[in-house]
Amino acid sequence: MKVINHRLARDDGSPVPFKASPNIGEALRARWLVMHYTGGRSVETSIAWLINPQSRASAHLIIGRYGDITQMVPFDRIAWHAGISSWQNVNGLNQHAIGIELDNAGRLEQIAGKWTSPLKLIIPSEQVRLGNHKHDAANIQPSGWQIYTPQQIEAVLSVAQALVAHYDLEDIVGHDDIAPGRVQDPGPDFPMEHLRTILFGHENDCPPIFLARALLTVRSGPGTEFPAQPGSPIRAGTRVQALEQHGLWWKVDVLDEANGITDLVGWCHGRHLVATA
Repeated sequence: MKVINHRLARDDGSPVPFKASPNIGEALRARWLVMHYTGGRSVETSIAWLINPQSRASAHLIIGRYGDITQMVPFDRIAWHAGISSWQNVNGLNQHAIGIELDNAGRLEQIAGKWTSPLKLIIPSEQVRLGNHKHDAANIQPSGWQIYTPQQIEAVLSVAQALVAHYDLEDIVGHDDIAPGRVQDPGPDFPMEHLRTILFGHENDCPPIFLARALLTVRSGPGTEFPAQPGSPIRAGTRVQALEQHGLWWKVDVLDEANGITDLVGWCHGRHLVATA
């Protein structure tokens, strides 16, 4: 993707859909990219809210669950997405960041056996991941979280690469990083460290090491169409070292023994990996 006159465009130069929000501020010179989830019912209802003058909220982009992208604010104008916020001793991130919303219900509660959002949206169990938010207290039981789709994460990567290159952005952060305790988006299912590694690399030349966050299939190529490698699936907590990346797929060297195999090398999707400290 590319940026043309502060609008997002595809590689062929065709613009993504644009629905102008009136909820904008003065000129923006962005330093950071901030990720959010909508907490809404659908991408359509969230767009309607973000372009409604009464909402007094907006974002530069919204990405649906199928990877569909809609822009609402030009990248050189302030959008109202961050609220009271601070990052690296800078207050008020609306004035310093591009905001991207992802269609996602966020934290879920199990009611009568069904995963339910705060807006009473029922989320199918296959779209739910159990986990704790990084700011949860140690004694909090894991919650359900609606997962992000591979199409959404692929779209985020493409958009972020274009924005980082065009505006020389310094970092990608979550709303929960710049307003901890007040908000929880994008939540634990968003692969922040994985995206940051792709976008900005590491301070040293050491290939990054990740942990499998769940039982994980290692494949012979970068996609689900490729067969599983001998020794796969690997257990949650298994260490893998990244060798190369293709989109959001990583070629990894499995550092721990995997089902009796000690030399397992293959491909796995980055959404199932978590960076080590």
